[in-house]
Amino acid sequence: MRAIILANGDLGDPVWARRQFQPGDLIVCADGGLRHARTLGLSPHAIVGDLDSLDIDEREQLATANCQLLAYPTRKNETDLELALLYAVERGATEITVLGAVGDRLDQTLANVLLLAHPALADVKVRLVVGATTAQAVRGGQECLLHGVSGDTVSLLPLRGNVTGITTTGLEYGLDNGTLYFALARGISNVMTAAEARLQVGEGVLLVIHSRQT
Repeated sequence: MRAIILANGDLGDPVWARRQFQPGDLIVCADGGLRHARTLGLSPHAIVGDLDSLDIDEREQLATANCQLLAYPTRKNETDLELALLYAVERGATEITVLGAVGDRLDQTLANVLLLAHPALADVKVRLVVGATTAQAVRGGQECLLHGVSGDTVSLLPLRGNVTGITTTGLEYGLDNGTLYFALARGISNVMTAAEARLQVGEGVLLVIHSRQT
């Protein structure tokens, strides 16, 4: 099952965002992400967070529309996006797209990106989509296939320690059973040389950021 999560960051181009949705998607708002659902004219299936942005009338309207309200205390250990991701997994999602994960707050943006390495998401394909850019985590033993055009930018960054056994095809700067080291920027700004690029990871967690040409 596919799920789309709307976080409370910048949505970007609404037309581009709307293209991410397919019939049958589970639509979840991470609290303030409800504003994006309204912008896109969508009815969410669930809203997760402290729900302090909703007044009584809005809560009643959402309940009437069969929207599940999952209220949490303001003082909690998890962010609203983390709770929304865990909810989607509990509902059986095997593929999750997150919109609105990037914003003005650097701490929130970094935390949202690091959530891609969450242990509970190890068997789930999770993508953060920001306009024409997609970020995803590839774990040891996994393979990733990117679709785009020659000239697209692809950056590879270790998310948790060094990443070993990286083999790529379709990238200008290739790796053959190579290693990328945590906190070093060697993997930034690679370039696709064909319509497809493929990479495999031996051990570790690799952040793959694909920026399509617009």
